Amino acid sequence: MKIAFFEIEGWEKEMLKKGLRGHRLNFFDKTINEVDLKNIEKYDAISVFIKSKIDEKILSQLKNLKVIATRSTGFDHIKISACKKKKINVFNVPTYGENTVAEHTFALILALSRNVHKAYLRILKRDYSIDGLIGFDLKGKTIGVIGAGNIGKHVIRIARGFEMNVLAADNHLDKFLAEELNFKYVNLDELLKKSDIITLHIPLTKENFHLINKKTIEKMKKGVIIINTSRGDIIDTEALIHALEKKHVGGVGLDVIEGEEFIKEEKELLYEKKNKKAIEQIIEDSLLIMKDNVVFTPHIAFYSKEALNRIISKTIDNLNSYKEKSMNKEAKIC
Repeated sequence: MKIAFFEIEGWEKEMLKKGLRGHRLNFFDKTINEVDLKNIEKYDAISVFIKSKIDEKILSQLKNLKVIATRSTGFDHIKISACKKKKINVFNVPTYGENTVAEHTFALILALSRNVHKAYLRILKRDYSIDGLIGFDLKGKTIGVIGAGNIGKHVIRIARGFEMNVLAADNHLDKFLAEELNFKYVNLDELLKKSDIITLHIPLTKENFHLINKKTIEKMKKGVIIINTSRGDIIDTEALIHALEKKHVGGVGLDVIEGEEFIKEEKELLYEKKNKKAIEQIIEDSLLIMKDNVVFTPHIAFYSKEALNRIISKTIDNLNSYKEKSMNKEAKIC
């Protein structure tokens, strides 16, 4: 097959070449939206990451395309309905980072519970005072896990190690695991009302867009901690800022943020009059990130050496399985 890879780093090329011998490979460090598609219009397959947005316009220019392999678990950057119409197979990497993202989730929780971020900033100023840095124990606190899939289950295991009480909200119940790990499935409303910490591990869908909003935040305990390592658009940023200012939300740990793609393009956007909505989102995000009870990391929850290697290995498996007509059902989206 002819395969084009986008958003590729140098070290990934050698691994891909070794695993996909016999195929013709082309590598781009840019997103698919930033290259001239005439260079790949006859290619059989493409592999992208989350910044590449694949819609009907892109698909219409790639008339020979049979396979899309996204190197991510989420696939909201791909128009799946359009792929189905064109009978294009889409694969993801469903299980590369369950422990990786779960560990980062607790890095954010611990930073907030023990004021690590505030203490670090003081030390940079040679201020060794501890006033205002009192934290709280995780033991005995209730953590609400929204989405108890591969990542969520690993979060639950870690939480039980901290001797936390665990509530989980999910459409698919694993009663055996709940008994084994000693956690309880509840509906979303009960989770929101009873949790001291709420962490999100769900995909971005129409139903989940702004799941955390003014109404759902009002149901939460005063002083609740909210963690998001899933997708930024699951949280309504305006509602979150308001809740932080009213001290209803005690702290937020974010690895993703609504409109995060705009932040990295801020300079370019400032010169485009038609990007008013994007600029408004940047301002909102900036107001949120600058608050001292917010810990923000730039979408790096997945970003460990081990996880990156698993991503490439699984992508190689997905592409080879298509070629060999032995479809990887776990990874096949459509």
